[in-house]
Amino acid sequence: MLVPFALALLAGLATAIGGALVLVRRRLGSRFLAVSLGLSAGVMLYVSFVELLATAERTLTAEYGQAGAWWTILGFFGGIALIGVIDRLVPAAINPHELSGADDASDRHRASMLRTGVITAAALALHNFPEGFAVFLAATQEVAVAVPVVVAIAIHNIPEGIAVAVPVAYATGSPLTGFGYSVLAGLAEPVGALVGYLLLQAFLGPVAMAIAFAGVAGIMVFVSLDELLPAAHDFGHHHATIYGLVAGMGIMAASLAVL
Repeated sequence: MLVPFALALLAGLATAIGGALVLVRRRLGSRFLAVSLGLSAGVMLYVSFVELLATAERTLTAEYGQAGAWWTILGFFGGIALIGVIDRLVPAAINPHELSGADDASDRHRASMLRTGVITAAALALHNFPEGFAVFLAATQEVAVAVPVVVAIAIHNIPEGIAVAVPVAYATGSPLTGFGYSVLAGLAEPVGALVGYLLLQAFLGPVAMAIAFAGVAGIMVFVSLDELLPAAHDFGHHHATIYGLVAGMGIMAASLAVL
């Protein structure tokens, strides 16, 4: 069991490679932030629409037929509704959307970025959880089969680490804190391997996980459109943001094609 668990750990900690970018590049200039946030949005949007929703719909359609598509839609918009309600329930005094005035602009921006980083870390952790389980199961059958899966997952975990680390590092002023959040998001994979092997086979079926995937997709789309892209545009580099967005989609497309 040690080798499969180690492979899941390696795949998850690839997020730390992306997170380490904020340690190497201490000065987060406006163009770099615009590109990074655009890339983060591209990663999250592509993963949401191409991987999470597609996986959820395949599972639910196989289980319920045509009704599975409606369950996927319900899960997706349910995730958007959930994060939207949470956003509205946050007290105005600490909600970055409700702060106004030139004197508060910097604080509002940092609060928004911190919230974005934390939500991104949580969403990606849930996304990474079953990946760790998948790596673990593959490795228990044959390590040679698991290795290319681990490599592919590791490659697409790198931009996920950037998506978590950059906004947190900017908001807190601490690159080490941003890096730490990216590591925590990646640790969901070995935890998923262990917990999944011990518990999920008995208590959490594919239908529940598929609905959760659809909900996470909704949350990630909301965060991308409501937080990441507006924050990126605030830095005043429109084309840099778009280039980052397309690059993020391209990286995820290439990495998922290998899986």
